[in-house]
Amino acid sequence: MSKFRKKVTEHPEVSTASLPDIVFMLLFFFMTVTVMKDTTLKVENELPNATEIKKLEKKDRVITIHVGGPNEQYKDLLGETPRIQLEDKFADVSEVGPYVLGRLAEMPEELRPFVTVSLKVDKRADMGLIIDIKEVLRDVGALKINYTTYEGDAFMNMH
Repeated sequence: MSKFRKKVTEHPEVSTASLPDIVFMLLFFFMTVTVMKDTTLKVENELPNATEIKKLEKKDRVITIHVGGPNEQYKDLLGETPRIQLEDKFADVSEVGPYVLGRLAEMPEELRPFVTVSLKVDKRADMGLIIDIKEVLRDVGALKINYTTYEGDAFMNMH
């Protein structure tokens, strides 16, 4: 009779030679797709609540204007009156038009008709300043305006 032996199979070791390549590919991928925060907020921006809201889908077609009172570090210098912030600097109403036109010029021509100006306005800001901004936007042809809000009960905006 023949002798039956159990076959012993050895498993080869896992090669880790390609592991550094994979790690660097992932690193480069995340470096290229990650968007860094582009604006440091210098104004207080407690957004109002609203019940009927809609999310803006395409962020590349949005020009953002912040309006609110200066932060604590700027209050001694600028006071408490609401200010306009365009990117990382404070601006006057007269600077809004050239800023919007400049941002429109940077965009591809086929996207320009679809650009929305998003106003992120502190709920304690003066409506007169907002009306002035809207008039300037109308003068430069930026007619699609969005007010950024939080979802919630609109009656919570009243103090």
